[in-house]
Amino acid sequence: MSIIKDFLLQLTLMAIPIFIYFTFVTEKVKSHKNRKVIMSVLWGISIFFCMSFPVSFGQNARLDLRIIPLLFGILYGGFWPGIFLSALIILYRLYLGISMGFYTTVLTLSISLPVLLYFQKSFARSNKDGRVKMAVGLSFFYVFTGISIFGWFKGFSIDYLKVQMIHLIFVLAVTWFFTMLNETIKEIHQLRSDMQNSEKFRVIGELASVFAHEIRNPMQVTRGFLQLLNDPELPEKKKEYLQISIDELDRANEIINDFLSFGKPTVNNNERINAGYQLQRAVSIIQSYSLNHNVEFKTDILENCWIYANPQKLNQSLINIFKNAIESMPAGGIVWITCGSTEDGYIIITIKDEGIGMTKNQMERLGSPFYSLKESGTGLGMMVSFQIVRSFQGKILVKSEKDRGTEFIILIPRVA
Repeated sequence: MSIIKDFLLQLTLMAIPIFIYFTFVTEKVKSHKNRKVIMSVLWGISIFFCMSFPVSFGQNARLDLRIIPLLFGILYGGFWPGIFLSALIILYRLYLGISMGFYTTVLTLSISLPVLLYFQKSFARSNKDGRVKMAVGLSFFYVFTGISIFGWFKGFSIDYLKVQMIHLIFVLAVTWFFTMLNETIKEIHQLRSDMQNSEKFRVIGELASVFAHEIRNPMQVTRGFLQLLNDPELPEKKKEYLQISIDELDRANEIINDFLSFGKPTVNNNERINAGYQLQRAVSIIQSYSLNHNVEFKTDILENCWIYANPQKLNQSLINIFKNAIESMPAGGIVWITCGSTEDGYIIITIKDEGIGMTKNQMERLGSPFYSLKESGTGLGMMVSFQIVRSFQGKILVKSEKDRGTEFIILIPRVA
């Protein structure tokens, strides 16, 4: 039982750095290169812990779970993280002293490392089930190689095989668990991204007809004035007609640019942006839709509302809220929009409508998937909006009364 307790301690020491990576790094760090560096460092720490507190048995025999962070570093990181972690294992084992264990470590890595690196590309191309099977198979190969080399040097015995079987079972079980965990987290991130894009395209589809109408209007105005330019009796009006035509074409071009900007695939990288400017852009995108529903926007936006966010995602979140505010007023009305700063270091955006409002129970469920107050709604739009704001380290507060309208308060940390 003491050997099993030692393996459980190994598991705990190894799991802490990996838990940090899964919980914080995968969510916050977007650069693939930076994630590789942080991943290599954390799994190097995991290897250090495993080798510092090994399971000891027999005469100077040591076992640990170093294979798992090494395996993950190679399969998910690639060649250089694998080389770095392998070098770390050899150097630290050399520091612990030259013995039979050191020679076993060097020989095991010499045989196993080329095999692990060879299968890395196949692992990257495989699906979830294939990755789990490959990771478990490679961990079995590494441990079996180590058992064979050590047994070849020291000989086999019942006690030795018993401990090695416990080691093998632990390694396979933990490898399976952490591979499944990593793949599941990746699936969740991908589903969230797909959901945001699908909601964006749904809104685009609803706005497309309105944008087409708005683009057609300046085109028709321009066409009419260009026809008037052919009239020889109005030479003094030609300059005025040309200017009107140019202005209308510029307006059409601006509408198209806003629409294309909203529809572009989202880039994950955040940047320093002016929330007030993005708020004005979002209002301009939704303006045509609001006019069709007899809804007017009134804005009070201060300058220098700087935040650290992704402009496309922020626009998507704002447009979802604007659209809900417009549709909550079937008879028309006014949406008040403000942007300012608070004393505790936040940029505050408020969006207030005169719509049908919500009850306390409805407000509590707002942002839940597939919960919507609209007959044809899915609830995904509001859920995406909440997720986007949270990804900027912000929050959304909702105030509403039945038949008295709704106010959305968005708080995002301010940057200098």
